[in-house]
Amino acid sequence: MNVYSTLTRSKQDFVTINKNRVNLFVCGPTVYDDAHIGHGRTYISFDTIKRYLEYKGYAVFYIQNITDIDDKIINRSKESGIPASQLARKFEKRYIEDMHKLNVNGVNLFARATDHVDEILDQIQRLIDKGFAYETEDGVYFEIEKFPEFGKLSNRNIEELESHRDIAETTKKNPQDFALWKKREGVDEPTWPSPWGDGRPGWHIEDTAITEYYFGPQYDAHGGGLDLIFPHHEAEITQMEAVSGKAPMVKFWLHTGFLNVNGEKMSKSLNNFITIRELLEDYAPETFRFFVLSTHYRSPIDFSKDSLHQSEKSLDRIRKFYEQLDVEVCENVESDYEVLAKWSKEFFDSMDDDFNTPKAIAALFGLINDSKNELDNLADEDKIAIKAFLDDAAHIFGVSFETEDVNAGSDDLLELISEVRSELRANKQYDLSDKIRDNLQALGFDIND
Repeated sequence: MNVYSTLTRSKQDFVTINKNRVNLFVCGPTVYDDAHIGHGRTYISFDTIKRYLEYKGYAVFYIQNITDIDDKIINRSKESGIPASQLARKFEKRYIEDMHKLNVNGVNLFARATDHVDEILDQIQRLIDKGFAYETEDGVYFEIEKFPEFGKLSNRNIEELESHRDIAETTKKNPQDFALWKKREGVDEPTWPSPWGDGRPGWHIEDTAITEYYFGPQYDAHGGGLDLIFPHHEAEITQMEAVSGKAPMVKFWLHTGFLNVNGEKMSKSLNNFITIRELLEDYAPETFRFFVLSTHYRSPIDFSKDSLHQSEKSLDRIRKFYEQLDVEVCENVESDYEVLAKWSKEFFDSMDDDFNTPKAIAALFGLINDSKNELDNLADEDKIAIKAFLDDAAHIFGVSFETEDVNAGSDDLLELISEVRSELRANKQYDLSDKIRDNLQALGFDIND
């Protein structure tokens, strides 16, 4: 299996530190608002990667951090009048609910920054002791000139740090030095005691403190959006390799491409900002998952209603083929059906090539196109083998090819509507009852009183 690493800018054999075991860390959300479809794109991609690694026989320990203390949270807290900790818990809960709806359930541990302040303080102190960090009147800063390799992940200059959100009027030595600890004595915001005064962590330090605590100074894979490479992931490398003296911190850096909406960057100012909750009011979660996987995780993806409808049609086509197989999957069934052998190999070769899901999806349609006219003449063992392969593909993609799953709950919904109509009729509200009947009939349901 070959995986592309941003650090080497090349595909490499996926060789892990410990055989058949993968430690995976992905940057999680800053919980001050509902998650948006860009988050959905990233976390669906890494959920699928974890699923495939486990399918290949790896034991994967997947950690995602939760940034539950940050300037954005504090500012939103002041605007809303809700305490910062309460606000963070609210949106953390909503984020996890959104992920479950998208069938993103592979995270083994959500690690809150505020639950790891002791580890953060310990790492900062060791950086000071080793001469990489220093204290000033307003905080503790990493002295970037002490780490000459800064920029090796992004190939960007140190000077570009000056435009980042951590930069402000401070007493640090150089504008490029970034905050490890922000002193906040006497201010109306959450603080923690430290050897350098009350305050809170900088943005970058939480991730390395968390991963060092659970994984050690070196681990297999780190993921996140493309926008996090600079300066966030550069700062992580700088902190961890400086404090441990070991490199590389991570063997494989995986980054998802940008998500645009109708060809434009998603932005509230452009009125094209879409939360996951808003999306799921109009589209099935599996449709969005399939849409995401129809583009390679490293490539930019353009969100539009047309592209979602196309994904919906493609998924429906697979489901109709799956339904036509009309056999029960069982173990110990052998098949020498050449069409299946060809396209299943193409599927797994594509997934082995840096998790190339669009090519893997194309292999499914290759199988459908080459076998659909032969289904009636295929032996049951061949149909069973095809269905078993599609079941594996569905599990890896985190979707279902079962037609009944798409309509799950529809009977209950119709029963509920029927009960409501009965109550309306009993109360002589015939106009509203008839309107519901007429609308249901327009949707193809036969309603008789």
